[in-house]
Amino acid sequence: MAISQTLRNYMDGCGVTFHEVPHAHAMQAAKVAEAAHIPGRRVAKSVLVRVGDRYMLAVAPSSRRIQLDDLARWLGQDVMLAEEADAAPLFSDCELGAMPPIGAAFGLQTILDDELMSADDIYFEGGDHRTLVHVGGPDWRRLQGDAGHCAMCA
Repeated sequence: MAISQTLRNYMDGCGVTFHEVPHAHAMQAAKVAEAAHIPGRRVAKSVLVRVGDRYMLAVAPSSRRIQLDDLARWLGQDVMLAEEADAAPLFSDCELGAMPPIGAAFGLQTILDDELMSADDIYFEGGDHRTLVHVGGPDWRRLQGDAGHCAMCA
């Protein structure tokens, strides 16, 4: 499958330079980092959450765990995990569970963990379970557009 066409079009439109990094099939972000021999703090993972009647992406390093209570406090609203099946229509050209952490490409508001804001470079799933996308820190931040950020990880 490779990189989602929606993601590719968005990155091209933002003028972002990126590299595709193939890796052994892996379903969890921490396992992806391990399979690609990349430290987990440099691999961003996406978690689809429901806030009221809308969906948002919470994005964190794969080596960290998102604390929904911290995210809810920052947003001032209740937050709950979305069902995996809820992601299918939102990420229609991605494999289930391989959501790229670039909500703007898919029309979703994104909240980043503070740790990702100063990264020199970032790797992330491109829409399948065999390809990471690698971008430099400035390009990562450009792709995030007006995404918010807070300390939401343990």
